[in-house]
Amino acid sequence: MLKGFRASKQVQLAVGLLIGLAFGFLLQKGGVTSYDVILGQLLLQDFTVVKVMLSAVIVGMVGVHMLVTLGLAEMHPKAGSLGGTAVGALIFGVGFGLLGYCPGTIAGAVGNGSLDALFGGLTGALIGAGLFASLYPALERKALHRGDFGDVTLPRLLKVRPWLLVAPMAAALGLLLVVVERAGL
Repeated sequence: MLKGFRASKQVQLAVGLLIGLAFGFLLQKGGVTSYDVILGQLLLQDFTVVKVMLSAVIVGMVGVHMLVTLGLAEMHPKAGSLGGTAVGALIFGVGFGLLGYCPGTIAGAVGNGSLDALFGGLTGALIGAGLFASLYPALERKALHRGDFGDVTLPRLLKVRPWLLVAPMAAALGLLLVVVERAGL
């Protein structure tokens, strides 16, 4: 069945759409599509965003490694670089700083009927993507590959089995989540 699933682009697109809709729904239910919640996080007054992100990191990290362990998925990390990270962080930071939304929360907020996310966020994201695409050749030559560190992962770097890092990291992040929740943040 898995081979048939991987071969069918229509099924992959449908599954991707369903997962995307579920993701947006969960972002909205978690409250992180609200400008006030995001602003509260930036002002260190409302830690809803941190709690949702910690939960997502734990579930994603354990889920991906479980799928790999069971042979249902393969990891193919992309090569990274300091230059590419800096350019991406700059683009993300400008967009986030101007409007207070990231790409995921823009989509969720638009789905929730937020006009500032629709006109400011979505329009800004499309303009930003267009600018990046037009500047890509120059960025690739001058910045994107500077400080290339390859497709390294922590387990490969430390030469340990992934679960020796995944299990304690999931536990530590879970503990942090409990501490943040109990502190009433």
